[in-house]
Amino acid sequence: MVKMSQPTSPISVLVAGGAGYIGSHTSKVLSKAGMIPVVLDNLCTGNRDAVQFGPFYEGSIADAALVRRIQTEHNCAGAILFAGHAYVGESTSNPRKYFRNNVTDSVEFLNTLLDCGLRNVVFSSSCSIYGLQEKIPINEESTTNPLSPYAETKLFFEKVLKWYGSAYGLRYARLRYFNASGADPDGQLGENHDPETHLIPLTIYAAMGKGALSVFGTDYPTPDGTAIRDYAHVTDLADAHLKSLHHLMAGGDSLTLNLGTGTGHSVQDVIDAVERVSGLTVPTKYGPRREGDAPALVADPRRALELLGWKPQHSSLETIVGTAWNWHKRKHVQGGEI
Repeated sequence: MVKMSQPTSPISVLVAGGAGYIGSHTSKVLSKAGMIPVVLDNLCTGNRDAVQFGPFYEGSIADAALVRRIQTEHNCAGAILFAGHAYVGESTSNPRKYFRNNVTDSVEFLNTLLDCGLRNVVFSSSCSIYGLQEKIPINEESTTNPLSPYAETKLFFEKVLKWYGSAYGLRYARLRYFNASGADPDGQLGENHDPETHLIPLTIYAAMGKGALSVFGTDYPTPDGTAIRDYAHVTDLADAHLKSLHHLMAGGDSLTLNLGTGTGHSVQDVIDAVERVSGLTVPTKYGPRREGDAPALVADPRRALELLGWKPQHSSLETIVGTAWNWHKRKHVQGGEI
């Protein structure tokens, strides 16, 4: 008589900041992979209606009692830390807010995870830690030179993870995003910031008649004079989190990875793509460069491919803009705004 093996329970993952843009998309990818995303979010910038794929706890990452309760109830095998303030300009005018949340509260969260025995952590970092670079594309060994308190907090917490790994056996993935963009291809989720500062949704808003798009700098040493950035689709970024978790939970070494496509697109490229996809004209207002903006920021993503087999599947500019346009159009039609 053959003895049947008992089915295993789904793996739970604590997603701190899972009501936000990348966090919600990652929760969906985790759910599709058979995991349970357990979302912790204080909703200061997240959206409650984006939490659709697992349990939700409203509260702070610094609330040790709440984090312990979540771990007791769900026995999460890993955690992903998205919860962080992310406005560069605001961080310059109010750095205490950024150091409190992105450093102090995040360290408290990490301490509680360790106290609960959870040692697999994926961290939402940023390419902003590199600052201005002369050599493009940027790899993981490129010099770090943060130009804002926001970027400084990201780099500081990366260092915390390193030292915690050495001292406490923490396994971590430090994922340095370039430009997260696009929307869920199924239309469930999208980019919903207030205020919005990212180029693609701002370009879409301009096409929808919500004022002219401000373009900062037309004299960069680039083919069309506008700045170049590396845009990665948010669903591809979410997939990198899933692959990183699998790697860590399988006992793999800690990781530091750039997440980008290796291909840059200019501001004018984005404007042209939105006009092609929407069939509308994007009114633009051209002005001088902003201080601190680099002519080009493009990732060298080879390490993510080599170590995780991660290769963006949705990150052509046309797909990014198409998914974003569809989501924003549906959102604003439903809201009676267009």
